[in-house]
Amino acid sequence: MTEKVMLETIQVRKGEELNVRALHHFLQEKIDDLPSGELSIRQFSAGHSNLTYLLKIKDWEVVLRRPPLGPVAPKAHDMKREFRILSEIQPHFSAAPKPILFSEDESIVGSSFFVMERKNGEVFDSSFPEHLNVTKEDRKTISNIMVEKLVELHSIDYTKTNLLEISKPENFMDRQVNGWIGRYNRAKTNEIPVVDQFMGWLVNNIPKNHESAIIHYDFKLNNSMFSHDLKELIGLFDWEMTTIGDPLADLGVALSYWIQNDDPDLLKYGLGNPSVTIQDGFMTRDQFIEAYAKKSGRDLSNIHYYLAFAYFKLAVIVQQIFYRFKSGQTNDQRFVKFDQFAENLIKIGYNLVIK
Repeated sequence: MTEKVMLETIQVRKGEELNVRALHHFLQEKIDDLPSGELSIRQFSAGHSNLTYLLKIKDWEVVLRRPPLGPVAPKAHDMKREFRILSEIQPHFSAAPKPILFSEDESIVGSSFFVMERKNGEVFDSSFPEHLNVTKEDRKTISNIMVEKLVELHSIDYTKTNLLEISKPENFMDRQVNGWIGRYNRAKTNEIPVVDQFMGWLVNNIPKNHESAIIHYDFKLNNSMFSHDLKELIGLFDWEMTTIGDPLADLGVALSYWIQNDDPDLLKYGLGNPSVTIQDGFMTRDQFIEAYAKKSGRDLSNIHYYLAFAYFKLAVIVQQIFYRFKSGQTNDQRFVKFDQFAENLIKIGYNLVIK
């Protein structure tokens, strides 16, 4: 196994193993050109919800996605929906991985799952790989590419896909705000002083934007893969939240993950070590907003609402993960302080809108 694969992946975490024999037999039945040989499985360590694995037989590689262990929120982690999204978007957006097959047979890996192409490139999170000599100019280039790809995604004519069959763009933000408030209340584990005021403000100030686009809704650097020369974004992953909705909501989510060096430590270190976006050369959030406005032609005068809501949405996701941890549905120690991070995100979002 190559050194690069070893760096990208880890041995499968205890309790998250797959049935190698059943999975190998399934692949042999479904994939005509599957090579002979032993199936090896490693796990991608990034991500905090869905479980993602690298399947390998000799030089043949694919990626498998399945939901997290234990009960999950209604309509969350829908593998069939994500597989369909990829099937619809990939012909129009080459960074989306090609879906290969989907199965609802839970006897194979313990849940529904799908298999997609394995893309090869560079993925960054809190640091750059040692083999790359990343310059300030490279970081500027990466920033511009992220903006350009988000604008490109939002410019796709969704009527050329069948995504309207699984999306409801009408009243998108009304349903989003009220839906995520409901999710928060179901996953609440402790009282946060400002949360009721924050949720009330979000409900009472919903923008009246009527534009719709295909939105990824989890657009961030560590969901992206770049070519080895850092000149092109060749992969965008984690499409489970994708729908047709307000493109500025997508931008808000992207901005909430785009950490900058002068952010408070509570934001920078909430998910572990801070993103590489704190390094010199990366755009600030304001520069990201300005570049997106210029490339898309959209009016971003109300972007503070969408960023505040994105912090709330991220807080709810974090809180849902902590709820699963506290309930014993996962023993992953990365989640032990996620209740504190959820509270910090709510306070950061609230502080954006009370000024």
